Amino acid sequence: MKLKNTFLLLLIIPLFSFSVHKYYLSLTQINYKPEAKAIQITINVFMDDIETALNKDNNIDLQLTTKKELKNNDIYFENYLKDKLFFKVDNISKNYNYIGKEYDGDLVFFYLEIENIEKVNTINVVNNILIDHFDKQQNLIKSKVNGKSKSILLTKNKNSVQLKY
Repeated sequence: MKLKNTFLLLLIIPLFSFSVHKYYLSLTQINYKPEAKAIQITINVFMDDIETALNKDNNIDLQLTTKKELKNNDIYFENYLKDKLFFKVDNISKNYNYIGKEYDGDLVFFYLEIENIEKVNTINVVNNILIDHFDKQQNLIKSKVNGKSKSILLTKNKNSVQLKY
């Protein structure tokens, strides 16, 4: 009996070591370009995560990077970001332009821009990307403004930050 339990234990332990651990993380990079008077924003998320969220929210089947991919998927991406991501520059709410997206491996990169920014002292960010779909979602914010770099990790319980430069 003891030998049987030992054998079973030795069989089960390796199976646990091969279980997939899924990380839920997005990265939002914010860079102020004074020569362009613009804040340029790049967001990268895991493709399967954003696809799952958009499919559920919109009752669609995006099928990203396949021949059946929806042709008008940018409208879903843009609407999703406008609903989940907000910026204030020096305490004034700012709209951003959705420039586009590109795929790289298992990531989707989104490109946004806030125009007509003369100077930046503070940026407030509210980031709810994928928070509604994945309890362990974390959204990393990295910024470079006026030669100063800042980073912060946002979660479901802390989804906003004010960055001071």
